[in-house]
Amino acid sequence: MKAPKSILVLLILALVAVGCKQTKENTEEQEVEVEQEVVEETQPELTLVKLEGSPAYEDAALMLNNPSGEAIVAAGAIDFEFQVENYELGAQTSGPNAERLANSGKGQHIHFILNNQPYSAHYEPAFSKEVPDGVHHLVAFLSRSYHESVKNENSVVVRKLEVGDNPQDANGLDMEAPTLIYSRPKGEYAGKDVENVLLDFFVLNTTLSEDGNKVKATINGTEFIISEWAPHVMSGLPLGEVTISLELIDADGNMIPGPFNSVTRTVMLKE
Repeated sequence: MKAPKSILVLLILALVAVGCKQTKENTEEQEVEVEQEVVEETQPELTLVKLEGSPAYEDAALMLNNPSGEAIVAAGAIDFEFQVENYELGAQTSGPNAERLANSGKGQHIHFILNNQPYSAHYEPAFSKEVPDGVHHLVAFLSRSYHESVKNENSVVVRKLEVGDNPQDANGLDMEAPTLIYSRPKGEYAGKDVENVLLDFFVLNTTLSEDGNKVKATINGTEFIISEWAPHVMSGLPLGEVTISLELIDADGNMIPGPFNSVTRTVMLKE
């Protein structure tokens, strides 16, 4: 028995509708795939390149006049007095890197780091800092206005501070051991400052080389091996939170023991 024409028409219309729906779904899937491909193609590659072109300041020197020794009787606000030679605190560092990198409008300064914690920046040679009871590892060095450390044998002060009546050495400090000190990046970056972000650190009691000790930098999961003590620039970073880990490693890739030789920090990149 033949089906009525009306039923045949309805069946044909239903088949057409199903076909149109599948075609639409396929088209939407293809559009999503194309969008994903475009996003992947437009995301810049993360690179780490040695920074060059900064004034060397080979004769710049930093000395700590107060406190004069290791022992400090009472915890709390401690007065620090540095002496700076052949270097002008508060001045803007000359050269193209001042425009290329995040730059402090207050000029050149001292990075003051206690126990490898985030530094405080000081634009005058004398200031007061809160220091609790205990045995502390102090590193202070001269910094350009865009936060690149000055790296010579006289531009840094390294001191053990024993604070309180019976200070306890929680870190087991060995002041002669190879030590890694983190400096940059730090905090938040926005606008053009996200394009080139400075990676900088200090190494003490060791040198870096192709066949010797190195620094392993892991940036958002991507590893880089640094075999020269030099500042570097990170480019192609995504907006949002960025995680940076630094490790001081030996020639075989093993981390060198030390309380500060593995450190992880996060910074925020904004539009």
